[in-house]
Amino acid sequence: MAANRLLIIDDEPAIAALVAKVAKTCGYEATIAGSGEEFQARHRDWTPTHVIMDLQMPGLDGVELIRFLAGEKSRAQVMVMSGFDARVLESARRLGTERGLTMAGTLAKPIRVADLQKMLDGLKIPDQVIDEAALRAAIAGGQLSLLYQPKVRLDNFAVSRFEALVRWQHPQRGMVSPDEFISLAERVGLIDDLTREVARLAFAQIAAWRGQGHEIEVAINISGKNLSAVDFADGLARQCEQQGVQPGWVTLELTETAAGANAADVIDILTRLRLKGFQLSIDDFGTGFSSLVQLHRLPFSEIKIDREFVRGCTTSEEDRVIVRTIVDMAHNLGLTVVAEGAEDRPTVEFLAQHRCDLCQGFFFSRPLAADKAVSWTDGMAERVAAGKALEGRAAV
Repeated sequence: MAANRLLIIDDEPAIAALVAKVAKTCGYEATIAGSGEEFQARHRDWTPTHVIMDLQMPGLDGVELIRFLAGEKSRAQVMVMSGFDARVLESARRLGTERGLTMAGTLAKPIRVADLQKMLDGLKIPDQVIDEAALRAAIAGGQLSLLYQPKVRLDNFAVSRFEALVRWQHPQRGMVSPDEFISLAERVGLIDDLTREVARLAFAQIAAWRGQGHEIEVAINISGKNLSAVDFADGLARQCEQQGVQPGWVTLELTETAAGANAADVIDILTRLRLKGFQLSIDDFGTGFSSLVQLHRLPFSEIKIDREFVRGCTTSEEDRVIVRTIVDMAHNLGLTVVAEGAEDRPTVEFLAQHRCDLCQGFFFSRPLAADKAVSWTDGMAERVAAGKALEGRAAV
């Protein structure tokens, strides 16, 4: 059974004790550190799977702890709590993500026990561990498959692009979340094998669709870890050639945070990918601290606006301004703009009004199996012809 070990640091003993008590009722082992020195020692000796830290303590703050955890290359899921406002908590969460930590959530003080229980229950490591051997077997044994979510043009509601999303059907555990096994692949050195398998499946599907007369393009996600292999671009190009696929039919999506690491290597490999004809998309745009720097120095052809801004663009003036600014800036730089996370009609209408090029989200369709994607596209075309493109999901 996988141990769930929670390390807590808070200068208020009563709050730390409450967190520990709740954690134990949720099935965690829990220990409290009373100082920064004790926290560092416990992290090194006890190897927690989860960490909850207060952002402000006498003589110590959460930013210093985040810096320490990043330096230790901690694999723990980190939660931050504070009596400060939500902006401070969100800033700390983003800082941790930028430094490579797994930031699992934020807790506002005073803590509500129900909220803490819900968060801890959702973050528990499953009893049956998904480990390196299981993932290696999945890659080699055909347990991985792809779903395809359409990207809809907002000027005419045409559909010719899909994002491929990997799924793992574990023989005993059932469906395993990509959030769980992609991070595992990065930790144990299997990310190149995983990316190659995703590319193989996606390229084969593109070739099959093209053979049936459907001119469909596909985006696949790549990891920043892939960009440490100098032959990455050559390998992808060979896979395209083997499947009879043009690189121009493929978009490679890379998160903004991943693009910021190992600058020289990233520029080298991404430039070669573009030279070979692949399109490059910067994913989750707006969540990192160096967005404009990435656009200036890296050869992206597309921006994907982070879903958090998209979801809030009809209710938050701040999010509306951010979305409009990103769209205008991208167009001025000659880049295509995709909004992800469009879940209702007002959001789609706002994006269309402000000249966003494409969007994807549950309003139009959830991710589809390959055999459903073409019929969905045909159904969408019929809805467009009937003037019903904005009346919800097209039938599959």
